[in-house]
Amino acid sequence: MRIVRAIPLLLTASLLGASAAEAGDGPFGWVSGDWYLTLGATGMVAPNFEGGKKYMLSAQPIISLGKAGPQARFTSRNDNISLALVDDGGVRAGLTGKFLFSRSSDDELEGLDPVRWGGEVGGFFEFYPTDWMRARAELRHGIRAHNGFVADIAADAFYDVTPTVRISGGPRVSFASANYFDAYYGVNAQEAVASGLSQYNPGGGLKSVGLGGAVTWKVTDPMTASLFGEYSRLEGPAADSSLVRERGDRNQFMVGVSTTYRFDFKM
Repeated sequence: MRIVRAIPLLLTASLLGASAAEAGDGPFGWVSGDWYLTLGATGMVAPNFEGGKKYMLSAQPIISLGKAGPQARFTSRNDNISLALVDDGGVRAGLTGKFLFSRSSDDELEGLDPVRWGGEVGGFFEFYPTDWMRARAELRHGIRAHNGFVADIAADAFYDVTPTVRISGGPRVSFASANYFDAYYGVNAQEAVASGLSQYNPGGGLKSVGLGGAVTWKVTDPMTASLFGEYSRLEGPAADSSLVRERGDRNQFMVGVSTTYRFDFKM
């Protein structure tokens, strides 16, 4: 377990070392140069909680920071907050993070312990096996909201219908550790009495499989907008949870729109 917990730290150290070596100006040489900051927002209709069967309208921020290199051939709204430390156009790797909203104990969740707001931090790696496909993997560790690991893997094929309109889509798969599932899907003895749900102590494993797609419009050179849809089916410990079996739904749908703007600057 100590080895697994060290993965994000080792990944960070290796990426920083590689970037510094490439820059050739000491340990902080990689900081100087051209950078970009992408900011945006997503509005979507999605389940009211992970595994829920009721839907609600919500919003999420989009943030990406990295050194300007060859222009990325593809980006997705599923990409979490990213800091690229290695970027040569064909391979991109660095640090990633995700903000997690709190989960209250209302309605179907009454009697369950609330989940505090928090975040996840870790690393990402992406590459292009062909000129029209990108594969990306993220490994993140929870902070405050949960104390587990989450791994997301996605592959997206993309095609430019016009110079400013692109369609894309592909499969997604997610894994998580027991600590993550315990925070969001576990039901201990006390919670079982208070909520009426069956007691459930999850392990780790496969979390979900699914498909996603998007239509992206390049409004101007730095500004983009997109319409997207996602479907995921909960598997493993998530699907076996009494919260999902008795009050939720394994089938999770999401539709929404997003817009981003890219700022270029020098360090």
